[in-house]
Amino acid sequence: MGDLAPYAARGETSRGRPLQEPPPDGRTEYQRDRDRIVHSTAFRRLEYKTQVFVNHEGDLFRTRLTHSIEVAQIARSVARNLGLNEDLVEAISLAHDLGHTPFGHAGQDALNECMREHGGFEHNLQSLRVVDHLESRYGAFDGLNLTFETREGILKHCSIRNAETLGALGERFLRRRQPGLEAQLANLADELAYNNHDVDDGLRSGLIDIEGLSTEPLFRRHLDEVERLYPDLRDRRRIHETVRRMINFLVSDLIRESTDRIARAAPASIEEVREAPPLIAFGAQVHEEQQSLKRFLRERLYRHFRVARMAAKSRRIVQELFAAFHSDRRLLPPEFQGRADAEGVRAIADYIAGMTDRYAILEHRRLFAIENL
Repeated sequence: MGDLAPYAARGETSRGRPLQEPPPDGRTEYQRDRDRIVHSTAFRRLEYKTQVFVNHEGDLFRTRLTHSIEVAQIARSVARNLGLNEDLVEAISLAHDLGHTPFGHAGQDALNECMREHGGFEHNLQSLRVVDHLESRYGAFDGLNLTFETREGILKHCSIRNAETLGALGERFLRRRQPGLEAQLANLADELAYNNHDVDDGLRSGLIDIEGLSTEPLFRRHLDEVERLYPDLRDRRRIHETVRRMINFLVSDLIRESTDRIARAAPASIEEVREAPPLIAFGAQVHEEQQSLKRFLRERLYRHFRVARMAAKSRRIVQELFAAFHSDRRLLPPEFQGRADAEGVRAIADYIAGMTDRYAILEHRRLFAIENL
């Protein structure tokens, strides 16, 4: 790792872990965080949790795992250019989706509706709950006992009501302060990766086409360049080359705009970063092009009738699982029965949120399919 800028996070000046531990040997505090995340059960489950397409629909669509790896790769590249802590930004990127439900946003929305009378459900808070409480790998503590800075980066959004229960971690939401630059960067890298791989997966699925996407300036500009340089490329290679160039363009713009903002604000420490406006950002024109592409994907991909059908089935699975477990806790596995007795409905949400797509489908079949009698 290169020299860190004065406004970067440093392990030796970290605000610490919920339970104090001796310093790690042979690695940094944030490398320890990353390693604990990679070895966690929740991280392995991301392989079978999907974004737009349900897991069984194809092996080549992105999963939460491949998405998290892409976010980490993009974020590390930008961090190196800005003098930020690459280990921390990697840890945040790899952990940011640990609390996501099966079936993407459809599953999250369904579980949130089920939990409406019990505090609701939000995947950022659930990711924090996973690393703070739900992982059970270590003898000395529940969860992963991660540093404050990694946990801060995982919690991208938080209501005032929930922030009031989180102590120091909720303080920035109450005081309207910013997180460190590594957390800001992981958030933007997530958005960048999400948009571009949904373009790729959407085209692969046939739910959107090149003709439609060509109305979007961000896509059209790079497609024109690819067709000029490689007029004989076949469709898949043409798409890959276009998406690759889009990502490179967006990363370069993010570095350029963030460098300018940091130079103007001239923060001397991470605490000054927290008091400044957001310093990691796209330029104004690129931001608008990104937003336009998001609107296109929302209207043409996420609301496509085939995606809507998948989402409807996904919501039904989550809702029916929740209703069954809520009405009769004996249907839960034994370890969750005990937790439900102690923690109530939140334990049911934890069980469902931890499921992969295929496990949720299997569990639903076990409970409701007549042939399983």
